[in-house]
Amino acid sequence: MTKVFVHGNPETAAIWGPLTAALNERGLDGEIVALSPPGFGAPSPDGWDPTPSAYVDWLAGELAAIDGPIDLVGHDWGAGHVFGLLAAETDLVRSWAADCAGLLHPDYVWHDMAQVWQTPEAGEEAVGAMAAMSTDDRRAAYEGIGLPTDIAASMAEAFDDEMGRCILGLYRAAAQPALADLGRRIGAVALPPGLVIDATDDPYVASELGATMADRLEAERLRLDGQGHWWMTQDPGPAADGLLAFWSGLGS
Repeated sequence: MTKVFVHGNPETAAIWGPLTAALNERGLDGEIVALSPPGFGAPSPDGWDPTPSAYVDWLAGELAAIDGPIDLVGHDWGAGHVFGLLAAETDLVRSWAADCAGLLHPDYVWHDMAQVWQTPEAGEEAVGAMAAMSTDDRRAAYEGIGLPTDIAASMAEAFDDEMGRCILGLYRAAAQPALADLGRRIGAVALPPGLVIDATDDPYVASELGATMADRLEAERLRLDGQGHWWMTQDPGPAADGLLAFWSGLGS
């Protein structure tokens, strides 16, 4: 089996390091592939239009080139790409696991910074300010929101004008009711086995909304009590145990 991990914004694949190490320590059987979406730790193709549908097409193309069966894992906007893929086609993966499932709930409201990015001029000013910071200052800012130094450094190095452009395009194309519509579409699909990762202290997506969506998607739920948005770096052991249990229950 191949385990494919997809990260979000403003991240790089470095965020998966502690979790994949914990999985390997527990005897994970299978290859691990970490995909970086265009503009987020990977170059953007020429003429790249950073919309949710473009990222879904990108993910589908990447998965089609990987030997399966595939167990897909998404975090943050990586979870959004996973949900978008599942709403469009389900035959590329054996299973899926994702956090931030509350994004799909009809009552979800974008967090404050996302709303800034979605606002013309204010969004450009915000990403411009981030790009203008020194790498050391960006690293310190990421450390300040709870990321380990090495991962914060990787993210700080990766932030540039192109990432800023992709942030604006992605969030503006996903302004409501886009996510509510995605929730309705994915709810009408016969999904492969799924696991909703519920980090209860995630400040960006309410745990209660994610729990509701897990029920609606007929997915299992992995509750990570007291963990925040970067659960995979904060305390990866419980997530590694939960993922291994989920995958082992799928059979061969």
